[in-house]
Amino acid sequence: MTEYAIEARDVELTYADGTKAVRGIDLTVPRGEFFGFLGPNGAGKTTTIKILATLLNPTGGQVTVNGFDVRTQARQVRASIGYMPQETSIDPELTARENLRFACESYGVPRGDRGERIAELLDLVDLADVADKRADGFSGGMRKRLDSATALVHRPPLVFLDEPTTGLDPKARNRLWEYFERINEAGTTIFLTTQYLEEADQLCDRIGVIKDGDIVADGSPSELKRRVGGEILDIELADGTDASERAATVAHESDLFESGVTIDVTDDGISITSERARSHGTDLLVALTEAGLTVTGFNIRAPTLDDVFLAITGERAEDVEDGSQDDTAGEPESQPSEVSQ
Repeated sequence: MTEYAIEARDVELTYADGTKAVRGIDLTVPRGEFFGFLGPNGAGKTTTIKILATLLNPTGGQVTVNGFDVRTQARQVRASIGYMPQETSIDPELTARENLRFACESYGVPRGDRGERIAELLDLVDLADVADKRADGFSGGMRKRLDSATALVHRPPLVFLDEPTTGLDPKARNRLWEYFERINEAGTTIFLTTQYLEEADQLCDRIGVIKDGDIVADGSPSELKRRVGGEILDIELADGTDASERAATVAHESDLFESGVTIDVTDDGISITSERARSHGTDLLVALTEAGLTVTGFNIRAPTLDDVFLAITGERAEDVEDGSQDDTAGEPESQPSEVSQ
């Protein structure tokens, strides 16, 4: 085993018609890290995770997972990882205990270890009280927790979580967050793709942002926020879009902010990212009032990951969440062959 759970160098995946889904990705994930992978729909998140999990063959570059080459040692890679896809893969006709027993058999967990391992996992995901109830009666959150447990029966050192909390209510999502934190604290490396930026902010040690098949940013949540620069001045206005456009023009022409300042028109007004947001925010309010605009809200705040996402990708996170969940949507039908399991 190397010091890295994942080492990817110049990884590419090109379709038969020449479309590049992944473009020369370089990525390393140290053992024990909680790594987040963010990007707009269609950016290549799911394609990348399938390459790392040996479900797709890369057309270029080198990838090792837990020290094994994904091309020549795919069986060893699969034995050393857990993979939780976007859609749950549990059998609703089986009980929670039976689902875990089947997973133990599939992963080759020694028969003598299965009972203790199943009991341990049922307790870990808070399903011990319903261990012998059929999964078809479980809520979405319970099914997600059971699905994650099946990915851990063989104690893999690395787990891939592909948008594991999409569609869950906040309470169910928080319970899964706590569970992921526990297994990471116990030493499991986690590779997470998610649509929820607060999820990445709370859980991840480091985040990579992918756009158009290439990693365009990499760092801790705090490092990425510092890249935005300055603070965010949010101004809400009466009278809708026309007022927002006029306000953006006033802000640009005011000379209150540095050259190249970012001024975004929002649904309710404008949002300004500037080193001078705090010192000149009230001056802008005066300028807007003098221009005949009615300000209904005013706030100065530190950047969030949502601001980082917008600055890097040109999209707001809520727009991504409202779109398709499959980041391979819109790609050509002619694809590299998936590796059979």
